[in-house]
Formats: sequence, structure tokens, C-alpha cells
Amino acid sequence: MIFKSMRFKTALGLGFVGAVASTQVAAATGALLKPNDFVGISFWLITMALMASTVFFFLERDRVSAKWKTSLTVSGLVTLVAAVHYLYMREVWVNTGSSPTVFRYIDWLITVPLLMIEFYLILSAITKVPSGVFWRLMIGTIVMLVGGYLGEAGYMAVWPAFIVGMAGWAFILYEIFAGQASKINAQSAPPSVQSAFSTMRLIVTIGWAIYPIGYFFGYLTGSGPEASANALNLIYNLADVLNKIAFGLIIWSVAVSESESAAKK
Repeated sequence: MIFKSMRFKTALGLGFVGAVASTQVAAATGALLKPNDFVGISFWLITMALMASTVFFFLERDRVSAKWKTSLTVSGLVTLVAAVHYLYMREVWVNTGSSPTVFRYIDWLITVPLLMIEFYLILSAITKVPSGVFWRLMIGTIVMLVGGYLGEAGYMAVWPAFIVGMAGWAFILYEIFAGQASKINAQSAPPSVQSAFSTMRLIVTIGWAIYPIGYFFGYLTGSGPEASANALNLIYNLADVLNKIAFGLIIWSVAVSESESAAKK
């Protein structure tokens, strides 16, 4: 009970610290969110949703068996890191009407590898998984992110960088649809895990497609990214609801389901 109370206080403390930090930044800048600033509103909504999700995932660790706790912890870390970054991104947007590329990639360079680790973790909870699965997912993720960043930050021509990033993404998709991770899921996972695995890889396919589409329209159509900043930021913000929060909820659902099934045996 003491440890449960400590975790509860810690989770609430994370939300309190985030709220205080946001209030202090707003007070220091004197900036106010305008009612017609829909991008700014989306920044606020996703920030609150990420903070609430973080508290939820950490508290729900008490409901699952030990082998699933790491998966929920990682889900909570993903939303926590993203929430902290959104606290800054939304204030910069409200003050300047811009969202620097570096903010997005600082977030993605931490959270996207953690999301990829989740595929390895949910399989590891039900069977022995070779370390090669972990490293292939990590390498594909790093190639994808580095390629995208080099193109968006101007360190590399946008077309070659786009191709590199897409190659990394394709490598990830191969691993989770036809590679060793997919085969282990099909051969060893119970139905609930297989269902979660399938939904997670659909998110990686459909949800993550939003980012290269945004890159394409922002950098490869002839118009500068500034011209489509509003649309891009709104799309990216809404995409994070699916790619971070919903992704974590899928893992939470299978963790609870498998833990309850094991407890009944």
C-alpha cells in the first residue's frame, strides 16, 4: 500500500509540475491563446491529453502482472516526454506563430524508438525473443528519423533525405509485417496479443504515414514549409493522439487482458 501511494503521488506530481511549468511560462511571456487559433488550441488539447495519459499509464501498472509492467512504464514515458515537449511547443506557437523543426525531432528522437521497443516488449512478455528483433527495429527507426531531420533542417537535400527516411520506415514495416517479429507474433502469441500487435502495426503504417506526407507537402511541392505551417502543425498534433496515446492504450488493454486471464488460471 505504501508503494502504491507513492506511485499515485508521483503520477499526480508529474501532472502538477507540468501544469505549474506551463503557467509560469505563460505568465512570463504574457501571451494569451486566441479563440480563433485552432493550431494553438490543438497544442493545448494534446498537452492535456498527454499529461492525463501519463498519469493513467503509471497508475495502471498496479493492475497488470510483473511481465507487463515494463510495457506500461514505457507507454507512460512516451506520453511524459511528449507532454514536456508540447508544453514548450505550444508556448512558442502562441508567441511566435511558428513551431521550430528541432522541437519536433527532439520529441521524436526519444519517443519513436520507445514506441518501437513496445513491439519487442509485448512479444517478450509471452515468449523468448532474439535480440536481433530489438536492434532491427531500432536501426530502422534511427535511419528514418535521421533522414527526415537532415532534410528538414537543411543539412541534406530534401529528396535524398526523404528517400533515406522512407527506407528506414520501409525497413520497420518489413520487420513487423513479414520479418522475425511478425513470425514470432503469429507462431507464439495468444489471440489478444496478436490482435494488439496487428493494431499497433496498422498505426505504424497509417498513423505514421502522416509524417512523410507532411514532409512531402511542406518541402517537396515547391512551396516553403512556412506556407503550410498551420496545416502541418494541426495534422502533426492530431496524429500524436493516435501515434502516442492510442498506441499506449492498445498495450494497456492487452496487458490488462492477459494479466486477468493469468490470474484466473
